[in-house]
Amino acid sequence: MELTLGTGIGWRPEIADTVEGMPGIDWVEVVAENVCPGHLPESLLRLRRRGVTVVPHGVSLGLGGAERPDEGRLAALAERADALRSPLVTEHIAFVRAGGAPTASPPIEAGHLLPVPRTRDALDVLCENVRIAQDALPVPLAVENIAALISWPGEEMTEGQFLYELADRTGVRLLIDVANLHTNHVNRGEDPARALAELPLEAIAYVHVAGGFERDGVWHDSHAHPVPQPVLDVLTDLASRVSPPGVLLERDENFPDAAETERELTAIRDAVVKGAESRRASPAAPAGARPPSRRGSVDAARQRLALAQTAVLSALVAGTPVPEGFDRGRMAVQARALAAKRADVVAKVAPELPVLLGEGYRPAFLAYARTRPMTGGYRRDAMDFVEELLLARRPEDARARRELREWWRERSGPAPRSGRPAVRLVRATRRVLLRR
Repeated sequence: MELTLGTGIGWRPEIADTVEGMPGIDWVEVVAENVCPGHLPESLLRLRRRGVTVVPHGVSLGLGGAERPDEGRLAALAERADALRSPLVTEHIAFVRAGGAPTASPPIEAGHLLPVPRTRDALDVLCENVRIAQDALPVPLAVENIAALISWPGEEMTEGQFLYELADRTGVRLLIDVANLHTNHVNRGEDPARALAELPLEAIAYVHVAGGFERDGVWHDSHAHPVPQPVLDVLTDLASRVSPPGVLLERDENFPDAAETERELTAIRDAVVKGAESRRASPAAPAGARPPSRRGSVDAARQRLALAQTAVLSALVAGTPVPEGFDRGRMAVQARALAAKRADVVAKVAPELPVLLGEGYRPAFLAYARTRPMTGGYRRDAMDFVEELLLARRPEDARARRELREWWRERSGPAPRSGRPAVRLVRATRRVLLRR
């Protein structure tokens, strides 16, 4: 199915009015996990009634993880596609959690999109996970290349080769993020032009464009800054090879005014036109051939990938040793970035905590995050953080501690009570500590 989307923008509640009033917007993309099918925002409903296409963009499926995709998350993504009458859904080529049954270790969450190794094992697992997702979804699936701070040792393919074979083996469409290609150029020395030359251009569903910033030689894909010229140059290069079915501007924070947003969209359109002119003048060479295929046991590949991803994620979020072959400096940068993101998101889902703890909130949370990985989402993370503070009789101010204890009690809710002696002892100890 050929789908022409045109020029779009990422819909966010903070800019809903701006998006509705902006001319030349053909479609919007919404973070799938941020909308409820039974209670869609009125702004999205109005856009849809006007004929604006709405595409749900998932961030938590973890198709690049070692385990099979979660049936509940797939069902939720399918529900949103139906509710929004979307022609396709999109997700990421990433892993977001690890541990659990395959590794006989506790499950842990990254709270972020992390890169999969470009190996045969990872490709075999990803292909099977994509097929499972395709079978569960009511519309076609497209998957996005991600930005990364770290590189896996011993990779067997380039980015373009990896994506080529994924699309060839599964028929999945590709969502190409040109900002992520630029990020990987700065952070990992990967040539965006080579990646584009190796891609199956006919598989591109649409393109993401976003801003970021560079600090100490590391590019941060912030989605909170203007789109820089190098990212527009990658977009022009892509458009010189193929006419992208759709191009979308992403922005998640520090939203500019409508005039600035329109200027960015104009710059994106101009980059595409410039590429198209180059394509007409000098047609691009066909994409490079895919690497030789080697398929083994997917179950064995899942086990090997599970152990590798758990070791990496544990080093990033639980303070365990960095696995052999990884750049320790880059791993440290990534670990700090993950902890900072956790602190920011917890402050949003539990806004009372920065108020109750004041300036002490962030250092206290970052100290907690160094050794306490997230295991059940950000709301559970907020509860675990507060519980750890209270068990340590913090904060020192008695009034603040009482208010924090009341906050925790109001949200902890009833839970099934175990009769096991060890559990009773832990519960009694916790009750005594929380009473202080």
